[in-house]
Amino acid sequence: MQTTDAPVRWGILATGGIASAFAAELAAMPDAEVAAVASRTTDRAKTFADRFDIPRAYGSWAELAADDAVDVVYVAAPHAAHRAAAGMCLAAGRAVLCEKAFTLNAAEAAELVALARTHDRFLMEAMWMYCNPLVRRLADLVRDGAIGEVRTVQADFGLPGPFAPGHRLLDPAQGGGALLDLGVYPVSFAHLLLGEPGTVQAQALLSPEGVDLNTGILLGWPDRGALATLTCSVTAGTAVAASVTGTEGRIDVPHGFFSPERFVLHRYGKDPEEFAASPDAPHDSLRHEAAEVMRCLRAGAKESPLVPLDGSLAVMRTLDAVRDRIGVRYPGEARPGSRPAPPTT
Repeated sequence: MQTTDAPVRWGILATGGIASAFAAELAAMPDAEVAAVASRTTDRAKTFADRFDIPRAYGSWAELAADDAVDVVYVAAPHAAHRAAAGMCLAAGRAVLCEKAFTLNAAEAAELVALARTHDRFLMEAMWMYCNPLVRRLADLVRDGAIGEVRTVQADFGLPGPFAPGHRLLDPAQGGGALLDLGVYPVSFAHLLLGEPGTVQAQALLSPEGVDLNTGILLGWPDRGALATLTCSVTAGTAVAASVTGTEGRIDVPHGFFSPERFVLHRYGKDPEEFAASPDAPHDSLRHEAAEVMRCLRAGAKESPLVPLDGSLAVMRTLDAVRDRIGVRYPGEARPGSRPAPPTT
């Protein structure tokens, strides 16, 4: 793509809820254009295209991947399809923004990263939390020593359910369970502040189908004396809050830590300081990650410094380790992190 002021032309792959939310955000951005959408069926694609006034609707992913009038594809399919969908688009020459969790496992993630680098194409995991201005401010404060040396991180993300039988969150074939859909946020939050952990412990309640319903995670950084206690659930609605404590203070993030309206910095011996989201930077918007993708494309960058590929690989390694501890296997895996069967689509 040329570095011009022309709108970035997006393709959207899949037509579920997150794809709808992303399309609505792009429609509000003057420097973005949704040029095409693809689904498993032409009817679904056309329905989505009519809703968002998208000029081209495809009944297969391959048609979208082959569309030379698309600069970047947003992959919004379930986790189990990320490797096949994103890989197809990268191989066809498209830049890719791929939903989280990045893939089913670290082996698939490594394959995608290698493919992007081989084809010299932009690739980014859609970890919008990392692009959020208030989360970035929090991370900067921690890195600058505002609370001293980090000792603990706490974060949770739980939904109350119940979910109907066959729902994607309960379906192993779609990478179901709390961990990849919700737990990726607390794990990524801990990685943002401390990097990849040295130790991983976990325990979970599993469904009869073999996906995790309620999971507790303890990550350790022995060289730093730091711990993270994280939970995720599809059976209990949690506070969805986070806290990071250091030797000189603490930062508390209330409900919606991955897209906060505010957080509070407590420094020992000082009055609390509140940091709030700017009215000009919506805290609950997907626009931050879309803007980062477009900034990178215009600059000719092949990955984002806010969501680096090595960081996404590290998160996937941690998620694999958690699944290893709790005994969750997805179809085609011998164990978490093992090489899956080649995608058929």
